[in-house]
Amino acid sequence: MAEILFDDFMKVDIRTGTIVKAEPFPEARKPAIKMQIDFGDEIGIKKSSAQITVHYNPEELIGRQIMAVVNFPPRQIGPVMSEVLVLGFEDDEGAIILAATDKPVANGKRLM
Repeated sequence: MAEILFDDFMKVDIRTGTIVKAEPFPEARKPAIKMQIDFGDEIGIKKSSAQITVHYNPEELIGRQIMAVVNFPPRQIGPVMSEVLVLGFEDDEGAIILAATDKPVANGKRLM
């Protein structure tokens, strides 16, 4: 990967949020979960979807704090307008594990 400047990194707005609603997304081409994520008063509740069904089911996601990019333009994914990009890492088989903080922080806090 090419090196970037710190100012370039700071253009990516990564925030913490708590999943307040999660449900199956059967219309997706690959198995996915639709989510509503609370990013606090400044940003509010945003919608997203993620292909995370290998490691997560919708019920266990409620209340989980995650990290997401909140300043990408919205993207249409099937019938859902995804407003944020939920972040995660691939495991050895390529399934996604959500990125999160190791201790709770306020919704909407920015990654520094």
